[in-house]
Amino acid sequence: MNQIPIIPLYTSRGDVEAFLRYPYLYNRMGEWIGWVTPDRQVYSVLGVYVGELTNERRIIRRRSVDDLNLPRKTPPPPPPRLTIPANAPLAPLMGDLPFGVIDVLAEEPERLHPLDSGDLKEDLE
Repeated sequence: MNQIPIIPLYTSRGDVEAFLRYPYLYNRMGEWIGWVTPDRQVYSVLGVYVGELTNERRIIRRRSVDDLNLPRKTPPPPPPRLTIPANAPLAPLMGDLPFGVIDVLAEEPERLHPLDSGDLKEDLE
């Protein structure tokens, strides 16, 4: 059986902060936090645009707010919890980001949160 690989995603400092088992994104505890579209756009579990996945395995977005006004997308069905690998390869060499670009996993990790938490979660009351 050909299993989909688990790909570590890094911050600009080289820390592993998320994992991709296409199309799903997971945090370091194996909880579902988002997904990636075929054109590498990254969305949260609520369908909110977060940024884009780079070849360096980082999630970035522009500082401008225009990207955040994109319409929500319907999330795929929630996947099962992921068993995280014990070890991850070292981060690839990464170039500096231009001033107008944010490393989401390093600077705004709250944009990617599990279904049962986060600022945008609707109250039960």
